[in-house]
Amino acid sequence: RIILIEFISNSKAETVAFAKSLVPKLANGDIIFFDGGLGMGKTAFCQGLCDGLGISATVTSPTFAIVNEYSGYPLSLFHFDMYRIENEDQLYNIGFYDYLDYDGICAIEWAENIKDFFAENTVLVKFEKLGETVRKITVEGDNF
Repeated sequence: RIILIEFISNSKAETVAFAKSLVPKLANGDIIFFDGGLGMGKTAFCQGLCDGLGISATVTSPTFAIVNEYSGYPLSLFHFDMYRIENEDQLYNIGFYDYLDYDGICAIEWAENIKDFFAENTVLVKFEKLGETVRKITVEGDNF
């Protein structure tokens, strides 16, 4: 993978703005894998993706829902939490593969549980805590 961008975010607002700025580089069917623990900015990043896609929504973590759908045109955002997913059969059971047929982008928390199943149209977004509100966000991918 090629590191495309490294960004230092000093606030939630900067994380939202950074994610919004990436939307023009994304395409229908892209899968964004997040790497970062609790409170690192993944939900704020998804808020920025919605903003960039022109979707008016208040983004929340999909922890209990497994997926939060944010409908938009021409693309929607599907925000998944794969914490409880342990194998590919479970991906089928929750209907994950159906979302790949919709016009949209999938953003995946706990991606380490499923990323081995996908090789194409993927972007990895890593969050590293540098301070109380400071994050280093690294974006990697080969499909930009």
